[in-house]
Amino acid sequence: MLIAFDSTQQALRAEMLLEYADIEIDLFPTPKEITAGCALTIHFPDEELIQVNQILVNEHVEIRGLFEQVEGGYNQVHI
Repeated sequence: MLIAFDSTQQALRAEMLLEYADIEIDLFPTPKEITAGCALTIHFPDEELIQVNQILVNEHVEIRGLFEQVEGGYNQVHI
């Protein structure tokens, strides 16, 4: 799963919060298939989706969206 952001500040804030929650994440450039205002994206394990979403909502982190990788691109996930 990926989190795309509209600002670098929100991406770095999410990185800090998710690392604090001991969620394994990777910060990397936003794939060209995902339109976002920020060049950074966070990748996290699919099984952590509920916990990640809960942290983002509780901490009021502004995101562009959550995405899952599919053959040929990415689909936005709505929860």
